Amino acid sequence: MPESATSALIERKAGKAQGTAIETVDSARCKQALRRLDATQRRWVEQTGFEPRPGRFVLVPDGNGKLARVLVAIDPADPLGSLAGLPHALPAGTYHLADEGALGDTRLAALGWALGAYRFERYRKSGRAAATLAVDAEDLAALAPLVEATARVRDLVNTPTEDMGPEQLAGAVKQLAKAHKAKVREWVGEELLAANFPTIHAVGRASHRAPRLVELSWGKASDPKLVIVGKGVCFDTGGLDLKPADGMRNMKKDMGGAAHAIALAGLVMQAGLPVRLTLLIPAVENAVAGNAMRPGEIITTRAGHTVEVDNTDAEGRLILCDALAYGAEQQPDLMLDFATLTGAARVALGPDLPVLFANHDGAAEQLLDAGRAVADPLWRLPLWRPYRKMLDSSVADFANAGPSRHAGAITAALYLERFVPDGLSWLHLDTYAWNDADRPGRPRGGEAMGVRATFAFLQNRYAH
Repeated sequence: MPESATSALIERKAGKAQGTAIETVDSARCKQALRRLDATQRRWVEQTGFEPRPGRFVLVPDGNGKLARVLVAIDPADPLGSLAGLPHALPAGTYHLADEGALGDTRLAALGWALGAYRFERYRKSGRAAATLAVDAEDLAALAPLVEATARVRDLVNTPTEDMGPEQLAGAVKQLAKAHKAKVREWVGEELLAANFPTIHAVGRASHRAPRLVELSWGKASDPKLVIVGKGVCFDTGGLDLKPADGMRNMKKDMGGAAHAIALAGLVMQAGLPVRLTLLIPAVENAVAGNAMRPGEIITTRAGHTVEVDNTDAEGRLILCDALAYGAEQQPDLMLDFATLTGAARVALGPDLPVLFANHDGAAEQLLDAGRAVADPLWRLPLWRPYRKMLDSSVADFANAGPSRHAGAITAALYLERFVPDGLSWLHLDTYAWNDADRPGRPRGGEAMGVRATFAFLQNRYAH
């Protein structure tokens, strides 16, 4: 995990104030905060033009010109974003939250601080270290795994494909397995055909990097079975239905679903949840070559359905369908998947809200509630089954895409649903996994969206 993320939070010693106090204010509390300052400090704050608008802060000196306190304007309804812009904006050093602040949820605020401290430094160092926030031991223990999981997603997605191909993505699974004494199984190249994973092979066969399916297993066989699947398209040219330049530019992020699944599996194992965990990562590169999958081809999937390839750029659902079919064979209590699946989801909800599809209302509501509780929101769209007709094929059971651009996120989810047996509870998250621009706590590049929500949901479901 990046040093900036690990060092951003430290344990606060009981009964001691470490470093400089940060006092959070809103419009209602600003006058109270100013009254606690001496006359010279009040004049200083007034002369800086400080106003209690979210995102604004002012450094307050003591009589010797040393930093005595920081006033930070916040939106109390957004604790996660309250401190997120500070780690690289404040002078280097240690800070703590003053008791008089306007924050209600200080744990979420501390999480936002740590997320804002992240920098991707594999290829370029960012300069000075982030400022440090001292928090209670209990908060640090709860937050450290979440910070690590977010950093893992960001690092995996930010790494360019030359250094994060199918083999390296599988390596990330193996590294995680080693840390938690889990078992790993892998099918590579032609082994996929022998083991009946034809769609994973079809999508990845044109790359000089062999496609693969990686399976991690952990936990007691007697515990409820949990299957987590992540789309691992390490780069997506679109195949023979080639993407234009602007659509291909950031396609290193098309393994974002796999990054989310890996991070969530790490949280499950680190927390010791009483589940029999299976993590499945189909890892491919959708490339162009003489043996590339062609439009019009018909593939017989692992589940026995025949699928006509209407569009080679609808490849994510193809690799997922074999992984979902294999996961369903284990008859799990719950199966969930993450995928950077459709641009239609982004058109519908924008870049920040992952789309949730579910075949069980109770599980969906519980996940949505968990997301709201941890400030990691999701939004549910319907599995509107009449739209299955949009994937009709005249020569196969159905197609992987269709002529209509309507309801693209829904039709993709309906495609995947065909590989989930009736009665199996299934959750599908269509996520962007990316920030287009720098914002406090959300640096440009790879982003974890829905990991904290799904982990909180799993804790509620399985922890006793």
